[in-house]
Amino acid sequence: MTLMAALLLALGACSAPAPSPSGTTEVSGGDAAVFDATTIADQVAALPQETGHDLGAGRLADGLVPPTNRWFSGLVFGDAPMPVFPMPYAFGLTEAGFGFNLPRVTSAEKVIMGSYAPEINLITASAPAWQVTAYDTATVTITDTVSGGSLVLAQGSPFITFTADAATELTSSGANWSADGDRWTTTVGSHTYVLVGEGVAASGQSITVDAGGHATWFAVPDGGDVDALAALAVPLTGASASYEVSGEQASTTLTYATTAGDTAIAAMPHQVAATTAECTLGTYASIYGTLSVCEGSSLTWTSPTYAANAGLDLSGLSGAERDELGQALATDVAGDPAYPADTYFGGKALYRDAMLWQIATQLGDEASATTLRSRLVETLDQWMDPQRCASADAFCFYYDTTNRGVVGKVATFDADQYNDHHFHYGYFLYAAGVLAADDPELATRWAPVMDLLAADIASSEGSEYFPERRNFDVYASHSWASGTSPFADGNNQESASEAVNAWAGLTLWARATDNSALEVEATWMHALEAQATRAYWTDFDTSDPIYEGFDHEITSLVWGGKRDYATWFSAEPAAMLAILVIPANPSSQYLAGDPERIRANVAEATGTGGFSQTYGDYLLMYSALAGESDRAAALQTARSLSDEFIDDGNSRTYLLAFLMSLAD
Repeated sequence: MTLMAALLLALGACSAPAPSPSGTTEVSGGDAAVFDATTIADQVAALPQETGHDLGAGRLADGLVPPTNRWFSGLVFGDAPMPVFPMPYAFGLTEAGFGFNLPRVTSAEKVIMGSYAPEINLITASAPAWQVTAYDTATVTITDTVSGGSLVLAQGSPFITFTADAATELTSSGANWSADGDRWTTTVGSHTYVLVGEGVAASGQSITVDAGGHATWFAVPDGGDVDALAALAVPLTGASASYEVSGEQASTTLTYATTAGDTAIAAMPHQVAATTAECTLGTYASIYGTLSVCEGSSLTWTSPTYAANAGLDLSGLSGAERDELGQALATDVAGDPAYPADTYFGGKALYRDAMLWQIATQLGDEASATTLRSRLVETLDQWMDPQRCASADAFCFYYDTTNRGVVGKVATFDADQYNDHHFHYGYFLYAAGVLAADDPELATRWAPVMDLLAADIASSEGSEYFPERRNFDVYASHSWASGTSPFADGNNQESASEAVNAWAGLTLWARATDNSALEVEATWMHALEAQATRAYWTDFDTSDPIYEGFDHEITSLVWGGKRDYATWFSAEPAAMLAILVIPANPSSQYLAGDPERIRANVAEATGTGGFSQTYGDYLLMYSALAGESDRAAALQTARSLSDEFIDDGNSRTYLLAFLMSLAD
């Protein structure tokens, strides 16, 4: 940066008005395209193009964008296909065919399991060669390139369908099928499975499907009507999602296309609690809780929306509190470390300083605000230079032509293999959205790259450059973090709070760039992710039978096939809860709501070390959401909390400001 540019930047920082800390503008609208396809193509072309990692997508048909971060990614990537979990089932491809089961959900002290242990094993006449040949919002099509037969699996569908290209014989290993009118049944353990279809016949372990015919299997749900389910067992041809946002409510509709009329949908607990659908066709046990089976071709449910706030509202602070914050701010600004060069810690540091800048502007500390803004803008200018990666080896992004996405040159936590993109890029979007909120020139300057970070994780439509909403699973209503999902338990997500942070940051960036369609989409994703976080991570309904035997208040690591009281990085109870709170941004109000549950969660997290331990800062911030007395106690403790227990994405200033801003 030249001296003249630095001076102009400093003058701009001193004269700019303090940004509004509470971006609570009501947004409404539906599922319009969020980016212009031509603009995205031009922006991608402007980035350096590099060959990415070979992720081993050998089971992906030509012409498809690699489906990283999906519930079914394990079918595509790696030397051998991994099991996947299209609820209510667990499913796997084998060297001889395919298998599936209704998971036997068991709960132990630290884990709720619903593993792949196939009860129905189907063997093809010749060794199959499987490829994923199509996928969408909720379905995946897997084709045997030897026989031409294909399978369709869907999140939320009780039906698994095989369609034969040529006459096909399947051997049902270990399960004997008996005729029951125009269908066949078999019982394995405690589960009864039904086979129906067109051009299909079964006897004992032999199943034949005529050319062009199809076979559909389903497990009979508890309390289910077999006749009703059999009548709805028509092949699925795809699925789509639509949404509407209006004020304090987002509405999601997941629609399943079939070859003939209505189907059945297994609704998750958070959907059942927020839908008007009649879900009376029986229930399935799942690791998420009881699934209720509904009749129809679509399922609609609602979710509360939450404001994406650019900063904390410090307008109610006393003079003494402002003075205290001012002193902490001066110390934090003076000790601000150099920015890391990688996409995760670098993004967190930018977010951290954007929050400090917000506080400085509200306190009227122009010197600190100028220092912070200068550092932030100078560093973001580096990251947002489209051509920087052509000559630099850090602080820049390139386009991965192999795997179709934007990747940072220094990519921690295997982000170059598509792990955690929404976590990383959410911090950049949040920081940029805060700084550019009142500076259109910055928004314009950063858009060529920042829009690509947004498109990488939130494209509303798939394209040759990006998949549709890379990380986000509409049916489960939360994101998946692993790029290739090389695990027998399916994909997973740990830091649900950083996922929510991503969509709040996306909202702020959309607002700064006047992209109303992107703001609606981001608000919707924020609403769903927050709803799922509370339903399956922090505030699940302990009265559901699946929690009998599980001895903890939260599940900190959620997979397709299990839910763990564990993290990737620590066995400490403090880490289990903190990973569901970080970064405790100004848009964290979704974590509030049940004071007693918050207190119970905190008691468990602090039981071995109180607040004076790693992540004690986040535990204090979360504890304050329980009520005024909890907030006051947390503030008192925070004042003497050792610096070593304040996370690198946090600061003492923000910690104190967060706790002060919650005062009644």
